[in-house]
Amino acid sequence: MKVNLSKDERLEDLQCKGLKIIQNKNFYTFTSDSVVLANFIKLKKNDKCVEIGAGCGVISILLSAKTEFDKIYAFEIQDEMARLAEKNVLMNDLEDKICVVSDDVRNFKQHFEGESFDVVFSNPPYMRNDIARGKNPIKDKARHDEMLPIGDLCKTAYNLLKFNGRFYVVYTANRTAELIYTLVENNLEPKRMFFTENGKGKVILVIIEAVKGGKHGVEVLPHLETNDINGEYLNILHTRYFNN
Repeated sequence: MKVNLSKDERLEDLQCKGLKIIQNKNFYTFTSDSVVLANFIKLKKNDKCVEIGAGCGVISILLSAKTEFDKIYAFEIQDEMARLAEKNVLMNDLEDKICVVSDDVRNFKQHFEGESFDVVFSNPPYMRNDIARGKNPIKDKARHDEMLPIGDLCKTAYNLLKFNGRFYVVYTANRTAELIYTLVENNLEPKRMFFTENGKGKVILVIIEAVKGGKHGVEVLPHLETNDINGEYLNILHTRYFNN
């Protein structure tokens, strides 16, 4: 579907089966966080999924190219971002596979029954509220966890998932202990996890797959380097975690 771009929008090629994405310079734009998480997520043909915090829709759109699934309901709390995500879904002719829901995911019972999804995934806002903010409220809401505290994130994922359902999440590495504690507190048992490095030896992100009601025991995978020594994003990432 052909779409018209506003003066603040740009069209980018995702370099994946012809998919494209519109980004707005005034909104939060996706980074390697989203790409790494999309590559890590495992889906099955009949999986019903929820994305928490869809942003421009890039993770759900990338998943449409790498795996089969029944349907993704992509929740986005900010109306401006939800409209952009919907625009991206329509542009890529994915409206039969991805449904953007412009609402706070904590209101999911207004849309669905609880414990009815196979997979939940999220690249949520993970900066603490005491970290300095910028001058753009849309970007700030996408970065700071005031809109979705870590406890609400994990509790909502638990309430959405069926027993043995899978939750995939990327978070800032310096809150790893808090994330794992909160997952376990909500009966979401970490099963696989790894960290990303920035090319200079600094650990940046933690990515976790947790299972609702899963048994104890987590496989810790090797770190993934996402940038070169100059900080440039590596276009070709290692694929050791990314095969379904």
